[in-house]
Amino acid sequence: MQYHYIAGQTPLDEEEKRGLIPNLITREDLNAFEQENILEARQWVMQKTTLSKLDVWTEKFLLNLHKRMFGHVWKWAGTFRKTNKNIGVDRLCIITELHQLLGDAQYWLEHQTYPISDLAVIFHHRLVKIHLFPNGNGRHARMCADVIVAKFNGEKLSWGGNSNLTKPDDLRTRYIAALRDADVGDYQPLLAFARS
Repeated sequence: MQYHYIAGQTPLDEEEKRGLIPNLITREDLNAFEQENILEARQWVMQKTTLSKLDVWTEKFLLNLHKRMFGHVWKWAGTFRKTNKNIGVDRLCIITELHQLLGDAQYWLEHQTYPISDLAVIFHHRLVKIHLFPNGNGRHARMCADVIVAKFNGEKLSWGGNSNLTKPDDLRTRYIAALRDADVGDYQPLLAFARS
């Protein structure tokens, strides 16, 4: 399969590409196959009555959710990336940064630092910025935000009307621009996008 990357996508290295499970020909096939897997995972996580509010703030949950979202597509789904990318922290800092984020999020929740929907969007941004996985980080982080909103009764997020955002269009361009604003501390564009 030929890999052509659009703005904001993280290129895979050769070993990561070999982790593709189905025999797909085009990027469109890959996107469709991933989307089917993601919809399955969404149904699972949103109906999971045994998922406690505390589970959301664990490494185990985050890895399991990614595995459920991409496990039919990538052999490495649900495991931290082993290479550095064009985005994200150094691979050796992933676990440290993740645990810092999980602690921060629990503090924000306990001290009501942000409304739940804002907390979810900020948590999403920090996950994307750490970049836990070789692929699927944005989709994983958006689903995590949706789970937080659902579990803690926040205002539902629309993500510009499309939580997939894999097509190279104006919507994705606005999302990437909002993430970059958040990278420098301005969360307003990302908060607005998540609610638009």
